[in-house]
Formats: sequence, structure tokens, C-alpha cells
Amino acid sequence: MLPRRKSTVAPPPSECPLMECMNLLAGAWTVNVVWYLRDGSRRFGELRYDLSGISAKTLTARLRRLETDGLVSRTVKPTSPPSVEYDLTAFGRRLLPAIEAIAEVGMDLKRVRASGEVHAPVETASS
Repeated sequence: MLPRRKSTVAPPPSECPLMECMNLLAGAWTVNVVWYLRDGSRRFGELRYDLSGISAKTLTARLRRLETDGLVSRTVKPTSPPSVEYDLTAFGRRLLPAIEAIAEVGMDLKRVRASGEVHAPVETASS
């Protein structure tokens, strides 16, 4: 049996900022909800249509948690019947560049896999 090597990487701080951010986006459908709110306000039914396959219960839970975390705002419109619109807050919009970057890497991975390449293309600093 090979001896276990000790890690040379320092442990993360007790309150790791990366984990704090990732916890905001944890849970099935959470990133998708943020994605569909990036272009502006959406009503519950519109989001449910955008996210085909999500249950009303799950969408409600995600929206409530995102609102509690300060990423989404909920506005009741004085219509008859009343309607509710959800929108990203300024804080929630700060996550968009990271989510969009992850989506770009995902598209690159899909292209690589579709082309039959074994590894993702390696970019150099001059690319």
C-alpha cells in the first residue's frame, strides 16, 4: 500500500467565500431560475413555462429562498387579479458573469465531446 501524502494546500478559511457563493446557488433549478431572470422581470407562470419540468412547489421554494438571500425581488402588481413579478436584485445580477462563464465552458465541452476529441482544447495566455 502506498503511503498517504500530506496535502501542501492550505485549508480554506472557516468561512470560505467560495462556499458562501456556491451555497447561494445550491439546489436543483436555482441557477436556471437566475438564468431566466437575467433579461428582466418574469411572472411565476412565465418562469414555470421557461423551466419546463419544474414543479410549482419547487419553483416557489427556489424563489422564496432566492428572495430571502437577497438575490431576487418580489413585486405584487395592483392588477385584477393581482400578479407577482420576480426580478434579480443588483446583488443577484453580480452572479451573472460567473454563471455566463460557466455556461460558455459547458458549450465548449459539448462541442469537444460532439467532435470526438478526448480532451478540451488548451488555450495559451496569448489566445
